[in-house]
Amino acid sequence: MAKPPVQRPPVKENVSAFLEQVRRAQPPAESVSSRIVFAMDATASREATWDLATSLHAELFLAAADIGRMAVQLVYYRGYNEFHATPWSTDPQMLLEAMTSVRCRGGMTQIERTLRHVIDEARSSNVKACILIGDACEESLTSIAKTAGQLGLYNVPVFAFQEGRSADVAHAFNTIATLTRGAHAPFSSGSAADLRALLGAVARYAATGRRELDERHLPRVARELLAQLPP
Repeated sequence: MAKPPVQRPPVKENVSAFLEQVRRAQPPAESVSSRIVFAMDATASREATWDLATSLHAELFLAAADIGRMAVQLVYYRGYNEFHATPWSTDPQMLLEAMTSVRCRGGMTQIERTLRHVIDEARSSNVKACILIGDACEESLTSIAKTAGQLGLYNVPVFAFQEGRSADVAHAFNTIATLTRGAHAPFSSGSAADLRALLGAVARYAATGRRELDERHLPRVARELLAQLPP
């Protein structure tokens, strides 16, 4: 029997309050103080978490809005060798529209290609961090580790957020985080609060750096994530 179609939540309604807060808080200066690559696995198994991340994406902008302008680039892979990267943007509405236009599609992971893309971006702009959200790794860990080590030379930490509890994926994501001096954290597709806290922690880290970041009032999952970073 065919599966019923996935019911997508009203994403735009879910983030409307976030967007309004961002518009009020965003400073008028045109300069960009930090850049984050927001990379997501958009293969078929990721449908539910794509919707979750879409509904929370404005947390990236809101978390650092009182510090300075932040540019975000959405990167995603899906299908047969499909790989997409949006232009850098400081507009949360633009990123929202890009994310809501994407439909997840079956295919293999392209994590190494994602890391190579981040290296290319880091060569030409001041990328502060990369967020990677996924639930699988179907590539050679040796090749991924080599590319992650190269990315580490550009001082761009990868914050690898793992959906599910696969030990193999955890090993791969932890390897990427270690070689880039980033962090690895699992979360469940139903844990919006945890993902919101994790995204907010990365945004604040990218905007202020570790030394200037006041961690005392952050949620536990965010403090545990940042505790993995080197001093």
